[in-house]
Amino acid sequence: MATIPEKHQLPELPVFPGSDYEREPIQRFRAAAAVQIGEAWGEDPAKLFAGVDTGKRGYDLALAIPRFKKGKPDEWGKKVVEAFKPGPYLASVQHEGAFLTFEMNKQNFAFAMLNTINEMGKRADAHPESKTEAYGTSTAEKGKKFVCDFSSPNIAKPFHAGHLRSTIIGAVICNLHEAMGWDVVRLNYLGDWGTQYGLLSIGFDRYGDEEKLAADPIRHLFEVYVKVNQDNDADKAKFNAGEITDPESTTHAQAKKVFKAMEDGDPKALAQWSRFRDLSIKKLKETYKDLNVEFDNFWGESKVKPESMQRAIDICQEKGLTCEDRGALLVDLKKWKMDRAIIRKADGTTIYLTRDLGGAHDKYEMYNFDKHTIVTAAAQQLHFKQMNKTLELMGEPTAGKINHVSFGTVHGMSTRKGTVVFLDDILTEAKEVMHQTMRSNEAKYAQIEDPEETARIIGSTAVKIQDLTGKRINDYTFDIKRCTSFEGDFGPFIQYSHVRLCSVERKNPNVAVREFASDIDVSVLDQPKIHEILYNLALYPDVVKSAYKFDEPSTIVTWCFKISHLVGSAWENVKVSGAEQKEAEARLFLYTQIRRVLNHAMRLLSLTPIERM
Repeated sequence: MATIPEKHQLPELPVFPGSDYEREPIQRFRAAAAVQIGEAWGEDPAKLFAGVDTGKRGYDLALAIPRFKKGKPDEWGKKVVEAFKPGPYLASVQHEGAFLTFEMNKQNFAFAMLNTINEMGKRADAHPESKTEAYGTSTAEKGKKFVCDFSSPNIAKPFHAGHLRSTIIGAVICNLHEAMGWDVVRLNYLGDWGTQYGLLSIGFDRYGDEEKLAADPIRHLFEVYVKVNQDNDADKAKFNAGEITDPESTTHAQAKKVFKAMEDGDPKALAQWSRFRDLSIKKLKETYKDLNVEFDNFWGESKVKPESMQRAIDICQEKGLTCEDRGALLVDLKKWKMDRAIIRKADGTTIYLTRDLGGAHDKYEMYNFDKHTIVTAAAQQLHFKQMNKTLELMGEPTAGKINHVSFGTVHGMSTRKGTVVFLDDILTEAKEVMHQTMRSNEAKYAQIEDPEETARIIGSTAVKIQDLTGKRINDYTFDIKRCTSFEGDFGPFIQYSHVRLCSVERKNPNVAVREFASDIDVSVLDQPKIHEILYNLALYPDVVKSAYKFDEPSTIVTWCFKISHLVGSAWENVKVSGAEQKEAEARLFLYTQIRRVLNHAMRLLSLTPIERM
C-alpha cells in the first residue's frame, strides 16, 4: 500500500453509525459536513450524518434543513454559513432556500476516490476468491447464509422467457448478496415431479426416439410432450362424446397411474424419469454456461423427502389447519384472504404446496440459512403467500426467513425459427446478429482473438440487459433488433464502453502506467467532466446497496449506462493521447479506475466484460 502524500492526508473524524470511511471515501466528506452543521446548531452530528446527501452538481453535498429544524430555514442556514470553516474536506457552503449545499475540496476528493478504488482493486486482484474486496462491496453481512432458488425450469419443457428472467434476476441477486458479505448457495429447484411426468413417460413409449433424445433431450422431450398432450385432449373429447366408456383407459388416467407408481418408488417408472432428468440437466448446464450462470445444487421437487412432506401434513392436521373436500386435504387460509390450498390430492399424491412445505424443512436442515429467496413470476405470488402463512401457522423455524422475489411477464419473445421459444434459439440469433455487426469493421474484427466467442458474449449481454434495464416487476416486450443494437442504452453499449476503457493503455504505450494514486498529480484533473465522473464513481457503493436492499438489478444497469455516457462525453475533451506527460498519466490512471468499477458492476450483472470487440 502506497503512502498517502501529506497534502492529501485528511484529519480524523468521528465514526458515525453506518459509516465506512475506508471503503466509501465520500462518507468522510459527508461526516465533515455533519460536524460543521452540528457545531453551528449545537446538534449531535451523528443524527445529522444520515441527512447529508449527494447534491446535483457533480461535486457537492446537500442537507434539507426542514428535516431537522422547524421554523424558517433562513435562520438555520445563516448560522451554518457564518460558522463555516473551509478545510481539507469542504471548500465552501451555500444556503439555497431549504437546503445547505457544500462544495467538496475537489483535489482531496479526487485523490481519496482514485486511491480507494485502486487499493481495493489491488486487493481484489490478489484475492479473486473473495467477493468483498473490490470497491463497492461490504462485509456488513459476513457470516450469514443466503440460499437463492432461481431459474427452476421444468424438465422436458422449453426454457421459456419466465425461466430466463428468473435465471438472470436470480444470478444478480446472488452476486449482490455476495458483495454484501453473505455466504451464498445458488439452488436450482427443478420442476421435475408430478402427473405431467407420468404423461411424458407414456408419451415417450409412444413417440420417443433414442437418437433425438441423445442429441437434444429437452427439445425432443418437448416434442413428445406436445404429442401426448394432443392424445390426452383427443381422449377427453372422445370420453365426453361417449366414444370411450372406460375412464381408466384414457391417457390422463394412465399418466396418473405412472406418477402414482413413481411416488410409490416403482423402479421401472423411476428409471425412465431419472434418465429424462439427467439428460435434461446436462443440456441445461450448457445453456447456463452461455448465460455465465452457475449453480451449487440442482435440486428439485423430486428431491424433497417423502417423510418431510408427511411431516408437514401431520403438523397441519395436528394444529387444526386442514379441511377435506372430495377426498383432497386442504389448508384453510380463508381467514387470511388466501382461500384454501390443497396439500394432498384425493388419490394420495402430492402437489406443489406439499413439496414446498417439505422442501423448506429439507433446505433448512441442509443449509441452516438465515435468509432464503425464491425468484419466480408474479403470477405465483398467491402460492408463496400461502406457503409462508402455512409455515408460520405450523410454527416452523423457516417462517419469516423465506421471501418471494417476483417479476413481470416477457411478451413477444419469439425468433425467426418459430413460435415455440427455446432459449438456445434466442441466444444463437443474438450471437449471429452480433457477429454480423462485428464483421462490418474488418480492421477491428481482425484484432479479435476469438470472434465467435466474443459474439456469443455480446449476444448474451444484449439479451440480459434488455431484461434487466427496467424494473423487474414490470412487463416488457422482447425485441431482438433493439436488444442487439449498438445505438442507445442497450447491452452492447456497456460492453463497448468497457472495451474503450481497456483500449486507452494499448493506444498510449508511451504513457507510464502508474501503480499508486500517490504517483500522479490529481490537480491536473480539475475539469467539470472529470468531477462528474468521480462523483458518480463515489455513488457506486450506494447504488450496490440499493440494488441489494430492493433486489433490483435495474439500479446497477442504470448506473452502468450513466457512467458509460459520462465517459463517452469526456472522450474527446479528456484525452490521454497528445496531453502533457503529467496530465496524460493522471488521465490514464483515471480511466483505469473507471474500468475497474465498470468491470465490477458488469460482473454483478453476471456479464463477462470483454477487452476487444
